[in-house]
Amino acid sequence: MLNRKNRLSYRRSWMLNSLVFLAPWVIGFLLFFATPLWNTIWYSFNTLGVGSDGKMTAEFVGIQNYVSLFTDVLTKDNTPVTRLLVEENLNILMNAPVILVFSLFLAIILNSNFKGRAAVRIIFFLPIILGLDIVKDMLTASSGDFVDVAAESFFGEDSPILQFLLVNTFLPEGVVNFLGEINNNIYNVISGCGVQTLIFLAGLQSINGSLYEVAKIEGATTYEIFWKITLPMLKDIMTFVLVYSFIDLFLASSIADEIYTFAFMKNSIGIGSALSVVYMINVLLDLVLMLFVFNKVVNLAGETKR
Repeated sequence: MLNRKNRLSYRRSWMLNSLVFLAPWVIGFLLFFATPLWNTIWYSFNTLGVGSDGKMTAEFVGIQNYVSLFTDVLTKDNTPVTRLLVEENLNILMNAPVILVFSLFLAIILNSNFKGRAAVRIIFFLPIILGLDIVKDMLTASSGDFVDVAAESFFGEDSPILQFLLVNTFLPEGVVNFLGEINNNIYNVISGCGVQTLIFLAGLQSINGSLYEVAKIEGATTYEIFWKITLPMLKDIMTFVLVYSFIDLFLASSIADEIYTFAFMKNSIGIGSALSVVYMINVLLDLVLMLFVFNKVVNLAGETKR
């Protein structure tokens, strides 16, 4: 009887702790997010204007705003909305995994024991804290156009050095084009790796060192240690980093600027609201798809390395 009471008490305390943990998010959602979300969905089915009394009027038009969004409406660059959505989705679906892998690679390097590790960490994280654009402007102001010329020479789209390296790797054309696109977007990739690298670094330092010691005693190589210890221990953190990177890229995409332009610059609140709803659904679907593919890839890699 005593054990049963303790078990019930533990379950109740667990539920109470869960509710306390979720309470700030639930309260914040109800107070600051639920009403704007409902208004946005409602506005997307209406044409909004201003009446003679100065109050906002709404005329229900059904799905006409959504039809116009994908047939008649153009962005501020005279680009169809469908084309903008496709380009942004491809860009984000390509950059999110790259940021994940690059962040993990940087965290492993920064977590290694070598002389000057503290200085390297400061040099790496300082531009992220100050802002990559600010650091680049400071370097340009102190050295003229040398930084841009050097970066363009070694990493630019038409760089002969880069073209030579990619062409002579004998990789398939699709892989070469993929690496070229990543290279052209290298600044955005690096600037998007700061927080993720910190998260991975914290995860690496939380792994029990005795696991690595036992693996080395058993004769495991560095490659085997990574696939059988490091990667499985970081699986949940990798999922979190992937979600964080994905949402961060979507928030910084040009779609958010187009929503603001439609709603406040062109006074088409209905069209802007429709694009917001499409944008939100698009984010959710892409996120579910990416998490599904990620889990499949990680599980397949784990089974292959056994």
